[in-house]
Amino acid sequence: MQSNNSKTYELVLTALFVAIIVVMASTPLGYIPLVVINATTLHIPVIIGSLFLGPKKGGFLGGVFGVTSFVKSSLTPTPSAFAFSPVAALTMLPHDTIGQAIGLVFKSTFIAIVPRILIGVIPYFVYVGIKKAISSEKKLVYGSIINVIISFIMGFGVFAFFNKMVSEGKIGFSVTVAQVIGAVIGIIVFAAIEYLFMNKDAKALGFITAGISGAMTNTLLVMGSIYAFYRIPYSEVLQIDPSALMGVIGGIISFNGVIEAIVGAVIVYLVGIVLDKIKPAGVYAGKEMKIKAVTSETSKKQMAQ
Repeated sequence: MQSNNSKTYELVLTALFVAIIVVMASTPLGYIPLVVINATTLHIPVIIGSLFLGPKKGGFLGGVFGVTSFVKSSLTPTPSAFAFSPVAALTMLPHDTIGQAIGLVFKSTFIAIVPRILIGVIPYFVYVGIKKAISSEKKLVYGSIINVIISFIMGFGVFAFFNKMVSEGKIGFSVTVAQVIGAVIGIIVFAAIEYLFMNKDAKALGFITAGISGAMTNTLLVMGSIYAFYRIPYSEVLQIDPSALMGVIGGIISFNGVIEAIVGAVIVYLVGIVLDKIKPAGVYAGKEMKIKAVTSETSKKQMAQ
């Protein structure tokens, strides 16, 4: 059974993450200014909560994030608030029948809540999956493949950041220089993660990957849902032709999404390695997950050899 100490720890940690999410949603703390964009950070407490409290509590924290988005869009509506608030949708968009009104409520509630719930679910299973992979006999192969993907995302994000600054005239060098910087950063990240993974802390790969997966879950599902449900009204807000919206959304995903994934990966890793010393990630409700058993079996085999 789950000990009282474990119950208290999880209850306190859950309440702490809820408070952090609410405070961040209500203040500028929910965004980090990065010269050309404000990177969203509201998903980060949800990701960390998922890793240390499990997918159920992680999903609950994601739901809290979604509700704050719902409330904020309802109380202080922007031109695109209808995407996250049924109240704003009913006020801002035409609906002649009850069925159309119900449809608007469903669409806006889905966009505001469901992707955010999944932010608290997907990173947990990504983390556990990574831990299983790097605990297997093919640790080097799995770890290197995952590292290549992470390094590409990091390098591309840096390139996208500088390329945006070049296009807006905020820096003087060329796109080629931005590409070189992105490539160099990608190589450095690969070397750093490979060192941590192979020589010091294999968990680094799990935390970084979980941070990236959580951030991209938010961006991909929110923007994808907006395109599926509100393609025409969202195009009108942006003052573009609906046929061009896919390209705009692709740009948002490849720029904002990747930058937020990098920020998420760094913060989740830094916070994760600290919390992991208090309570291991991937273990919740007093139960040790299969990955722990896999690690134990691997250790026994190594000792027997």
